[in-house]
Amino acid sequence: MEINELTYIIRGAIFKVHSSLGPGLLESVYEAAHVYELTQQNRNAKTQIGVPVNYNGIKLEIGFRLDILVDDKVIIEIKSLDTLHDVHKKQLLTYLKLTGKKIGILVNFNVNSLKDKESLIRIIN
Repeated sequence: MEINELTYIIRGAIFKVHSSLGPGLLESVYEAAHVYELTQQNRNAKTQIGVPVNYNGIKLEIGFRLDILVDDKVIIEIKSLDTLHDVHKKQLLTYLKLTGKKIGILVNFNVNSLKDKESLIRIIN
């Protein structure tokens, strides 16, 4: 499946979850609902994937965790905050670099309406 098709499916699931649940819940609730929607679309969605850091040839297991990895291609970072900040974008970009993945989606579910480039952001490595 082409990456644009996959991100289209992921975004559709994000909108469906937000439409159904609305803002104000914990990130873990949105994560579980989103994974359910993705599996209904026959997507392989894994949660809380550990991300090691290689430093000077040493693998450091320091507790970084991806929220969702879809089809081993797209990282989804879920937030439920008043406002997304640059640090959240940088966090996802770092995850992309550490894993060698090319595409990530940052979503903030704690908004009245999802908006591209504000509460739903595509990050490219």
